[in-house]
Amino acid sequence: MEERAAFDLQKHIEQGVEAIVADSLKATLKNPKESAFMAKFALASRKASKTRMKLEEEGLHVPGFLIASITSSCNLHCAGCYSRCSSATNDAPPVDQLSDEEWLRIFREAEELGISFILLAGGEPMIRRDIVEAAGKMRNIIFPVFTNGTFIDQRYFKLLDDCRNLIPVLSIEGGQEITDARRGSGIYRLVTENMRKFKEKGLIFGASITVTTENVREVSSPAFLDTLTEQGCKLVIFVEFVPVSEEARHLAPGETERAYLAKAMENLRQKYNEAVLLSFPGDELAMGGCMAAGREFFHINSHGGAEPCPFSPYSDVNIRDTSLRDAIASPLFQRLQSEGVLSGEHVGGCVLYEKREQVERILAEADA
Repeated sequence: MEERAAFDLQKHIEQGVEAIVADSLKATLKNPKESAFMAKFALASRKASKTRMKLEEEGLHVPGFLIASITSSCNLHCAGCYSRCSSATNDAPPVDQLSDEEWLRIFREAEELGISFILLAGGEPMIRRDIVEAAGKMRNIIFPVFTNGTFIDQRYFKLLDDCRNLIPVLSIEGGQEITDARRGSGIYRLVTENMRKFKEKGLIFGASITVTTENVREVSSPAFLDTLTEQGCKLVIFVEFVPVSEEARHLAPGETERAYLAKAMENLRQKYNEAVLLSFPGDELAMGGCMAAGREFFHINSHGGAEPCPFSPYSDVNIRDTSLRDAIASPLFQRLQSEGVLSGEHVGGCVLYEKREQVERILAEADA
């Protein structure tokens, strides 16, 4: 396989934020609220970077971002959903999930540690309006909210307008046919209508795309990116499908699809240089392996368990019982990093899912 050029993900994100800031400043007269927020956040982000560098010198590596699954509830039943297949999302009433006060404490500790990005996920995170509103108060952190778009109403539009650090990231699978086939009838129309409203209201938004063998060419085409960026989309995240069930294994991109996507990403980044385009695990491979388990991010589930990533639901520490700082240095995370589990080839979008037996063994040894 052709060797790929080195890629610095953190630098790409920072440059992307700067491009968004520059683009916002061009529209100051039209949208001064967005421009003012982005300019302030750029300064806060630089300060946060210095905080992480100082902690690094003191012996604590702080990841650049977190993923927070703030609920286990979702109103959709998307085909092949990893969260439902692993029982992290279900239709039963949620029990003993972290409260908005507990999440706000986590957000505050993250800010103290220099973490500038916290991805809100679920389930469907907009079900937990209380937590989304709490996140909006943390103006030095950007919260991409990964949503299916079905709970966005006038109250949410006002919140997103008032709290520019909340950036909705709408799930879409390509065009109408493939999106509705995976996510449900009418979802494509709803998502694209929300995009239109975001543009009208001058709100920044992103898109999240699950890449499969069936849609890889469509979603990585300039034609599809044009449909997103023309609506004002500033962040596009491509995530390879993780086959958590055998019947869905054929959807996981193989070597051919990955090579195609990698080349497409190079071309797309050159053309759409005012948007942040991310690809997982493609960008991770260019950075020397999986970035989970505290290397560049980790996951906190809706019950407080600190996990390597959403696709690797194993935990040896609960955030309710400790600080975020201590959770970052959990024994499980340290062993996954030091024993080379985060590197190597794998099928689908998660090396830790592929190596789950090894992860389970390490966790069992830690508990022994």
